[in-house]
Amino acid sequence: MLVRINTAPRMPIDGQLAALASERMLSEFRYRRGSEIFGEREEPEYVYQIVSGAVRTYKLLPDGRRQINAFHLVGDMFGFENETTHRFTAEAIVETHVHLMRRTSILEAVRNGGAGAKDLIKFVTQNLQHAESHMLLLGRKTSLERVTAFLLEMDERLQHPDVMILPMNRRDIADYLGLTLETVSRALSILRDEGLLRFDGNSQRRLELVDRGALAKIDA
Repeated sequence: MLVRINTAPRMPIDGQLAALASERMLSEFRYRRGSEIFGEREEPEYVYQIVSGAVRTYKLLPDGRRQINAFHLVGDMFGFENETTHRFTAEAIVETHVHLMRRTSILEAVRNGGAGAKDLIKFVTQNLQHAESHMLLLGRKTSLERVTAFLLEMDERLQHPDVMILPMNRRDIADYLGLTLETVSRALSILRDEGLLRFDGNSQRRLELVDRGALAKIDA
């Protein structure tokens, strides 16, 4: 039986960043797994769009813990700051291919009413909505609700595949949800034991959401 798996296909060159670029220079770059793309408090020089792979943005807390702010997947744009420095560090979760464009060129394109200006506004709005949802997730939900909400978020972003392949590991998920590694593993096991998800093979990065309706009720 054929099943649809969330692969990371190569994105066409005519994405949002290319639309903003117009006649300007649009570069391509590959980052190895675990490579830093930019660091916290560095000057923001480029804006990025993911062609393949995945990126996490995070901040190290004073006590040494890591708080992941967002996961960026194929097609996502990241790195656009309204401050003079980056607020987070960006790191490739797996080998990642990006398009990048100088921030100054994007600002110029927006001022000139470039074809991709509306896409940029949409991108900024989506980031604000994500930040609001993430704050609610961390402040108001139980650990089981947080893990369920995360799985549904990823399912939506990956366009509801039959088999969902998560680029991030359980430690990443824990640092995103403000939980311990053990709590995330326990929540996944509860959902599995209740028949709401199924692991594909031995890896918890490959899973199938068996009952999206029941998962949505947990997250409600």
